[in-house]
Amino acid sequence: MKITKAKFITSAPSLKDCPELNLPEFALVGRSNVGKSSFINALVNIKGLAKTSNTPGKTKLINLFGINDSFVFADLPGYGYAKVSGKIQNDWQKSLENYLLKRNSIVSLIQIIDARHPIQQNDMQMAQWIKFNKLPCFIVASKVDQISKSQIFNVCKNFEKELNLEVFPFCKTDNFYNQKIIQKIEDIINLSASKI
Repeated sequence: MKITKAKFITSAPSLKDCPELNLPEFALVGRSNVGKSSFINALVNIKGLAKTSNTPGKTKLINLFGINDSFVFADLPGYGYAKVSGKIQNDWQKSLENYLLKRNSIVSLIQIIDARHPIQQNDMQMAQWIKFNKLPCFIVASKVDQISKSQIFNVCKNFEKELNLEVFPFCKTDNFYNQKIIQKIEDIINLSASKI
């Protein structure tokens, strides 16, 4: 699959405000500032389509992006940002869980984890919650351009071993890795279509 078209659809505060798009949807989950917006921009090759920020916790809404008129990326608020109140964190968490459990069009979650560090506690908690709720998911190891090429293989293998999920390295500057992620997305779309 070649991505030739991408557009921002809408931002919504909660599931009930999200339009029904009748397209397979990939929900992006990850810590604040892990690179979810950069992931979207690099895969669709449109700089600035998804707003990036150096300030963690900037994404407070569910942001929907239509890709090739054939599937949707949902960029969700990041978890693990400590500089907001406990109530706000709690509200985000409830909204996030509600979306992931009740949005019928989701065909897979993509959990994005920073390759520069060991798996953080809240990454592990998220992975366990996903597993407990039997949600389809694969892992993207982000920011691999900031570690040596010799480390990338080991980081991905360690993530796979700890999380028991398929792991794909992601680099916003190297399309070699990104093509494999796009192929994975295409495989999931084809599989979901065959089940309808």
